[in-house]
Amino acid sequence: MDLKLDHVSHHYGATEVLRDITLDFPSGQIVCIVGPSGCGKSTLLRMLGGLEQPTAGKVLQIGTPPADCLNPLTYIFQDFALLPWRTVRGNLALVLEDHGLSAAARDAIITDVLARTKLSEFADALPKQLSGGMKQRVAIARALAVNPAVMLMDEPLSALDSQTRELLMDDLIGLWTRQPFTAVYVTHNLAEAVRLGHKIVVLSRRPGQVRDIVTLNTPLAERAYGDAELEAQQQHLWALMRDEAAAADAELLNV
Repeated sequence: MDLKLDHVSHHYGATEVLRDITLDFPSGQIVCIVGPSGCGKSTLLRMLGGLEQPTAGKVLQIGTPPADCLNPLTYIFQDFALLPWRTVRGNLALVLEDHGLSAAARDAIITDVLARTKLSEFADALPKQLSGGMKQRVAIARALAVNPAVMLMDEPLSALDSQTRELLMDDLIGLWTRQPFTAVYVTHNLAEAVRLGHKIVVLSRRPGQVRDIVTLNTPLAERAYGDAELEAQQQHLWALMRDEAAAADAELLNV
């Protein structure tokens, strides 16, 4: 299933947040959204997920989800959103409980995603016993459990330290390489964007408009920290954003 924004604009009262956005999110790709603070990145993600309706334009779902998809659109947030009284296994089971699955089918799905996300030995741990990186790994496993058509990822690694962020980027690349998934990935971190994105959409400052779309052809599995080509792409993205990022920060300070 592909997603498409067709000439989408959005206002909060008199404030114009997004203006005339047309974008395609192809199946099997990770599309990263970057831009200055306040440019409407998270608003765009909420509209893709149906949590908000655009003021103008359309949000389109093209095609059908996979046959075994339990939830076409699934969010991953930066704050993990785990139930503290449930174990890792219990948090994964939660998203499967209202789908009419047998206990055996639920157990098979949970066992599979635990293995895919390297969490099998932590299945009976409570969230308080896990590091921040492990908690986010559980959140990713929970999203994978419903086999979504599209994962909507809102700054999923921003609350983590740099070493943990690098490890989870490696994990995401490994997951995608073994079984490609579709994701829209909002981030402020340009290093994340060039490591993970097949396509990077650069938004202008508010009202957010598409300023540029950068396509990266290097396979995800061949991208490494410190790679010269990725560093060059990151510098290119920053050159596109630098002046507008400074102006956006000054504007927010004056609000």
